[in-house]
Amino acid sequence: MWETEGLQTLGIVVIVCASLKLLHLLGLISFSEDSVEDELELSAARHRPEALEQLEAQTRFSRKELQILYRGFKNECPSGVVNEDTFKEIYSQFFPQGDASTYAHFLFDAFDTDHNGSVSFEDFVMGLSILLRGTVQEKLNWAFNLYDINKDGYVTKEEMLDIIKSIYDMMGKCTYPTLKEETPRQHVEIFFQKMDKNRDGVVTIDEFIDCCQNDENIMKSMQLFENVI
Repeated sequence: MWETEGLQTLGIVVIVCASLKLLHLLGLISFSEDSVEDELELSAARHRPEALEQLEAQTRFSRKELQILYRGFKNECPSGVVNEDTFKEIYSQFFPQGDASTYAHFLFDAFDTDHNGSVSFEDFVMGLSILLRGTVQEKLNWAFNLYDINKDGYVTKEEMLDIIKSIYDMMGKCTYPTLKEETPRQHVEIFFQKMDKNRDGVVTIDEFIDCCQNDENIMKSMQLFENVI
């Protein structure tokens, strides 16, 4: 059985990894220098300049980075938006050994901040900016929003269980040793007791952030994917 600390770290790391999976599929992660031709193409690419200027002010991405992100996003999503079925298709490709549909649903809801059933480029880069370059507080706020499934400002034990079970379902055969059916609930019980300091049956955002900030493993995991792009 995994240690409780491993469960906590898993939940945070998978959130960040999930955004990287989407970047990889869109062809937006590259560890090589752009060619001269690419540089010339980028200099000529002026997609929606007013919107880019606004996003540059609202995110931690430079104008050039936003142009790269927008070009890739539009190439793969000509309609300019990503729907939930696309999210599920993406994660089914990266996690073929498990069932990623439920986790993809939760992640989609977290990116779909206006809850209109689609993720726009603006939604995407705003979330990505937090996950990759946000402060610890911003990243934990984003993670709390993912766990807070019904968006009432509290995380219940059942909500936490739903998220953790969806992560285990997505990992599938990658978990070792093979998990027993009751294992996720047992982990959540331990994790929840640690977070719910006033024992009122729910975890507030302050309790969530305080617990995570005092966990060395979680703090290390928050730094793993900085400056990926």
